[in-house]
Amino acid sequence: MRALLKGLVIPGLVLLVWVLGSGLGLWNQYILPPPARTLEMGYQLVAEGLLPKHVAVSLYRVFAGFGISFLIAFPLGVVLGMRGRLSGYFEPILEFIRHIPPLAVIPMLILWFGIGEASKLIVIVLAAFFPIFLNTLNGVQYSDGKLLEVGRTFGFSPREQFVRIILPAALPYILVGMRLGLGYSWRALIGAELIAAASGIGYMILDAEQLSRPDIIIVGVLTIGILGSAIDYVFFKAAGRLTPWKASEEVQYGGG
Repeated sequence: MRALLKGLVIPGLVLLVWVLGSGLGLWNQYILPPPARTLEMGYQLVAEGLLPKHVAVSLYRVFAGFGISFLIAFPLGVVLGMRGRLSGYFEPILEFIRHIPPLAVIPMLILWFGIGEASKLIVIVLAAFFPIFLNTLNGVQYSDGKLLEVGRTFGFSPREQFVRIILPAALPYILVGMRLGLGYSWRALIGAELIAAASGIGYMILDAEQLSRPDIIIVGVLTIGILGSAIDYVFFKAAGRLTPWKASEEVQYGGG
């Protein structure tokens, strides 16, 4: 409870400055509308169904793209972690792709796939891939060699070694990678929607900018922050339940 109260201090101060500054006329309310008007606009967008509709579209894109990325990154990380000799074939191309921001390929994706769902999902896959892949790879590679030796002594097959020894040891790393990948997915999606979309929170913000509606922009930005924090919190709690043998701080911060 004390930690929650500490976390609310700075947002509370920002809100106080916003309220007082708007009331005292310290800035142009057309550029930064007062909290009451912003709250009213948020309620209106919810009542009209526009905000839930854009939120639903964005959430679908995030989880669909993240799921596709996990299905590619996780097995690849496991295979390269257990078969180190194969990494020489993949490392150059993966290292090259890793340094290309996903948003940099959006113009090409639009030319190839238009502004439909495919281009946005590919951006999310690219954003989430490397956090999941690299953490999975590290988790598998840094499995305890003594435990693996004990497993071989007991006659464990490679599959049994993976299920009973490697996967439990690598799970905290994998969960950290998934958590990071989910956050990267969210940020990449908003960037993609700001550039080319006909729906979603990013599209709502861009449309509001073109209509000179800063109140809608603020509602969109606040929605992004609240949803992102909520998703991260739920995932963090779920990760803690999946790794009860690890301290919660290790899952949160990736072991330092």
